[in-house]
Amino acid sequence: MVAKQKLLLVLIDGLGDVAIPQLDYQTPLQAAKTPWLDRLAAGGKNGLMDSVEPGLACGSDTAHMSILGYNPRKYYRGRGAFETMGAGLEMVPGDIAFKSNFAYLDRETEIVISRRADRHFEGLGPTLCDALDGAKLPSFPEHTVAVKYATEHRCGVRVRGPRLTDTISGTDPLKDNLPLVKCAPTENTVEAHMTSKLINELSDVFYEILSKHPINDDRKKAGKTPANCILLRGCGSCIDIPSIERLHGFKSFLIAPTCIIAGLGMTAGMDILQVEGATGDYHTNFQAKGDAVVANLKGSKYDFGFLHIKAVDDAGHDRNIDFKIKFLEKIDIMMGDIIRQLCEDDGENEYTTIVTSDHSTPVLYGDHSCEPVPFCISRVKYAMDPSLGQGDSVTRFEEVDAARGCLGRFCGSQMMTIAKSYMCSELRTN
Repeated sequence: MVAKQKLLLVLIDGLGDVAIPQLDYQTPLQAAKTPWLDRLAAGGKNGLMDSVEPGLACGSDTAHMSILGYNPRKYYRGRGAFETMGAGLEMVPGDIAFKSNFAYLDRETEIVISRRADRHFEGLGPTLCDALDGAKLPSFPEHTVAVKYATEHRCGVRVRGPRLTDTISGTDPLKDNLPLVKCAPTENTVEAHMTSKLINELSDVFYEILSKHPINDDRKKAGKTPANCILLRGCGSCIDIPSIERLHGFKSFLIAPTCIIAGLGMTAGMDILQVEGATGDYHTNFQAKGDAVVANLKGSKYDFGFLHIKAVDDAGHDRNIDFKIKFLEKIDIMMGDIIRQLCEDDGENEYTTIVTSDHSTPVLYGDHSCEPVPFCISRVKYAMDPSLGQGDSVTRFEEVDAARGCLGRFCGSQMMTIAKSYMCSELRTN
């Protein structure tokens, strides 16, 4: 009997980094103890991947599109729609949506003091979103507004009504202590001018609602910054793309508590699996996520499982070296559990796994950068005995060793082709 070929993609958001003086000029991945990732690298094939193209410090959304086989230069229409769909708001053609932050605005100066009013916002976010949901726009009575909480300090905002366009800027200054941006057209059309006026009015309406909310009164009394502003980012509309199954022939599932990635998965026709305790932040339950991957990949329904992990990226943005190392080591433990459980399969399935990232988030920068990310593809069983694999000379999963791998350096658009080619070639040699 020929074993059924199955693929697991483990994407560690923000994985890549640069040499850090405090770590004797190692990267956090080099400093971390990752025996299971190293075993995968030793038995598999390795390389460096530019998620979209060399030299581009891309966002997670465009990076994910590229590695899944969707050219972002052709299909991308802004990240707002992905965030909003992932948060649970339906979108139809003609809607526009934003990936949005709760922020603190000094109304007198119009300076955004803090783009993130509070990262730990889970208890407050849903209540404030309920207050904003259905906000009325006096100058635009034909348009409706929907708001839903996403994760941490984020929410999804959808606007529905006639003559809307996504060819507008947002209101986010992108850094603290800069003025709130006025929404403006990015194309000289009647629709773009109208939509930008609507969004500026929406920003003001949101401020009025939030500044009077009892939660913000309580925050000010407690000496905390009020969450009195919604920064409207990445205006986007629905996109029509072929499903993963149509494009690659895989029936797929996605585990990604991060709303923007879940929304992209929905757009690509992936089944979005909810895992209890999978929060998409530092408190996420790695064991539960790993167990869910195994249970669904072992079953008969799916050929392709995609596990997205966010905490490492948060550590990069927070410039926290210790946290980045800590969560890399937690992920390695999870990978060991996944590998052991998949290797207990009765032989009906043959599992290939990819471990990589969407972009680098170096702790020295606190933001995405253009460095390529390490990439490893291997049979799961080779991690149990790397000598079985027909790999390369790489023995550790890290940035410098990956550069010596047989796959060289390639763009993310080639990833699924590499995966399918590897699965077929391994099938022929076994």
